[in-house]
Amino acid sequence: MNLATRMARVAPSPTLKVAAEADRLRRAGVDVVDFGAGEPDFPTPANVIAAAHRAIDAGYTKYTPSAGAADVREAVCHRSLEDYGVSFTPAEVIVSAGAKQALYNTAVVLFDEGDEVITHSPFWPTIVDQVLLCGATPVLARGLRERGFVVEADEILQHVTPRTKAIILNTPCNPTGAVMRDDTVAAIADHCAQTGVWVIVDLTYDKLIYEPVAHNVVKVLTDRHRDRTVICSSASKAYAMTGWRAGWATGPKDFITACNTVQGHATSNVSSITQKALVEALTGPQDAVTAMLDEYRSRRDQTLTWLTADARVECLTPGGAFYLFPYIAELLGPSGVRTSAEFADALLQEARVALTAGEGFDAPGFVRISYATSLDRLREGVTRIQEFVHARARGSAAPVR
Repeated sequence: MNLATRMARVAPSPTLKVAAEADRLRRAGVDVVDFGAGEPDFPTPANVIAAAHRAIDAGYTKYTPSAGAADVREAVCHRSLEDYGVSFTPAEVIVSAGAKQALYNTAVVLFDEGDEVITHSPFWPTIVDQVLLCGATPVLARGLRERGFVVEADEILQHVTPRTKAIILNTPCNPTGAVMRDDTVAAIADHCAQTGVWVIVDLTYDKLIYEPVAHNVVKVLTDRHRDRTVICSSASKAYAMTGWRAGWATGPKDFITACNTVQGHATSNVSSITQKALVEALTGPQDAVTAMLDEYRSRRDQTLTWLTADARVECLTPGGAFYLFPYIAELLGPSGVRTSAEFADALLQEARVALTAGEGFDAPGFVRISYATSLDRLREGVTRIQEFVHARARGSAAPVR
């Protein structure tokens, strides 16, 4: 097939691939414990759903401005002021189909052939693949397992060259849960303000930070480097609104205008119903966010205890997001499953547990486990993993469920 050459640069999303295979098995009647999905198992808060119903009942079903209706962009400004103490105007906001589209708009607007874009590894694959789709070159600053993959400023800044167009930060990080310190972000911002390098932040998991640490990336960056800072975020995780496709970007007015041009030729506006739901999510009560965070913390701690009962599984406690990222090298070997990718494939086919191999995140030897599911399913999934590992150690395949 005569496809565009850019398609040879990228691969399908590994997380979506796992989700598709798990869904295929479920539709065939197989009981799959799904640790692969980056999706809250909580329902969307009732007040948000009610706002969507009101919008439908009021006939709010027409096109809106491509960048989003005025009230939803004002709601993003409201939330930013409440959470970060930073004032934006609606002209500095675009509402998009999740943070993924906000990041893609950003890549298309900023990156050219020959540009270099620095990000940190392990990474969410979409970040790197969007850079590649635009013809730019991703440059990786590798976080260290011994430090929980928390990258330092110098580990990123040492890669800056005259060809560096932007630095993309993801905090808390998917897949590691690592949370960047404000002083690290400040050092990066100060350097970029001197060199004209853009700073782009994926802040999707910002509401899911478990300990009371200083984490105000938005203010740190806008105080130091506002004219070349882009913040991309989403309602998907914080408000359990994955299917609604509600995200946004804030940045300089001219940059947002350019993003609106790209979005106007791609999708135009986010669903009008979603926009009304997002207004309620951002301006209404935030109790559901806190309740979900507390439950995730409990799940994180319990699952970590169960999983590391096997001393061969090494796993640090993540500071944010809702993933564990265990190192399973001691479970691999030339006589059995040799890689974490093979481990994940065999685990799904034999034990019916879906998780994502570290290879998709530039981290062979690791797997990503989402604990965005009930404690009962987490207990069942970990039990199946341990049974699978013990069967393999005996030289036999685990019984297919």
